[in-house]
Amino acid sequence: MHDTPPAVPDFTQWPSFPFEGDLRVKQLEDPVPVEPPRKGEGHRECTACNAPDDAYIWVGERWRVRAMDRPTGLPMVLILESRSHLDLGDLPNLLAAELGVMTVRLERAIRSLDGVARVHVNRWGDGSAHLHMWFLARPYGRLQLRGTFLSLWDSILPPISESQWRENLAMVAAWLAEFGGRPLAEPPRIQWQAPSSLSAQASREQEAAAEQQEEPVSVIESDEETPVPADDPDDAAAAGADTGDVRAGDDGNGGDDAEVTADTEMTADADSADAEGSNGGQEDNAPRQGGRPRHDDAPGPAASSGPATTSGTATGTGTATGPGTATTPGR
Repeated sequence: MHDTPPAVPDFTQWPSFPFEGDLRVKQLEDPVPVEPPRKGEGHRECTACNAPDDAYIWVGERWRVRAMDRPTGLPMVLILESRSHLDLGDLPNLLAAELGVMTVRLERAIRSLDGVARVHVNRWGDGSAHLHMWFLARPYGRLQLRGTFLSLWDSILPPISESQWRENLAMVAAWLAEFGGRPLAEPPRIQWQAPSSLSAQASREQEAAAEQQEEPVSVIESDEETPVPADDPDDAAAAGADTGDVRAGDDGNGGDDAEVTADTEMTADADSADAEGSNGGQEDNAPRQGGRPRHDDAPGPAASSGPATTSGTATGTGTATGPGTATTPGR
């Protein structure tokens, strides 16, 4: 096989293609014998089944509609999901017929928004086994966004304002609720503020916009469309063995930690007795820094301030008993 890379396709010269300059086609990898399970397949949990109704903008008896967690570059990006854990080819006749009705209804609702010319409906399904249909709104007049690259432009364009985004969500939810179901998206509320607080609000909005630019989210970057590589069974078994060793080590060190704690407390008591003896038996009214370590609020060695606390950091058992670290082996 020759190593000459294939020629760049003609669509890279289309006006709708979002990139320009020197491009190179990636080397195609060899096919795998067994594809990895998607979310909701095998041992992997289903994100849609575990999501509560509060995470959606509209919910019905058999269908739910949700949006991205924050504004993106397009006027509207929505996902239609079935309540039942079924993929497109698994739908019974009733849900298959309702899917057509819901698709048309949601497309009309999004197209009724100001500044929307077309609504692209897509279904990929390589990241999740739970049926989810994408609805992407193309801005009116943006002819360069026409065609198959609209999902790419969604992550390239600057995000729309959050107030406009929330207003659009509320309008779509209200449109769907006219035919049944329950709307959960609410329009943005007007917050009357004094003129002196407007500058602080503007700075907060700028910081929020900067965070959105640092952490982009779009159709391409969503968890539902991000395939996960297959795990090596040997590596998975080794990872499980390592997890078991760590847990066993944590449990086995409990006795040693107790002994170190007892020694630390005895040392602190002995030092206190010597100090009282040297002061003629008079008690010192100032708080001692060599007191017993507090197990309830001592986060670990980083929070140590006194000498005795430093010597008693062994009661924290390193970072394993620090907040949030004990659950790390179980992930």
